[in-house]
Amino acid sequence: MNLAMSNDERESFLAETRVGVLGVVDSRGERAPLLVPVWYGYQPGGDVVVETARASVKAKLVLAAGRFSICVQDESPPYRYVSVEGPVVDVQDPIDPAARAALAHRYLDSTTAADYLAANKYQLTEDVLFRMRPQRWRTADFAAFAKEFS
Repeated sequence: MNLAMSNDERESFLAETRVGVLGVVDSRGERAPLLVPVWYGYQPGGDVVVETARASVKAKLVLAAGRFSICVQDESPPYRYVSVEGPVVDVQDPIDPAARAALAHRYLDSTTAADYLAANKYQLTEDVLFRMRPQRWRTADFAAFAKEFS
């Protein structure tokens, strides 16, 4: 049974508002890759964007590796996930305020996003934005598999 999503399915799934788990090689010695939950942006056919503090371990490791992966999932049955990895193709530092606002509005309602941006306006100036070009995809949609047991 093929569980892989089509190109359109995987891109639509990744474009939905979900928390992603960013993965990056940890070059600080004998450690597993760093995995951290993040807000991200994506439009089908485009790049994955992630904002993080420029002084964070995550930002330093992404800059050193020059690439990262992100995995998003649907935790309700039938389970689905998309994992994508690729090179960093742009680093925005400082971040365009419109890009920062777009991420906030992706995850928060209009009023809460405006309040979040206002309350964190100084802290958010410490952030950078990474743009990753999707190169390798891994996907699974267990809907067909689940139908066999219903």
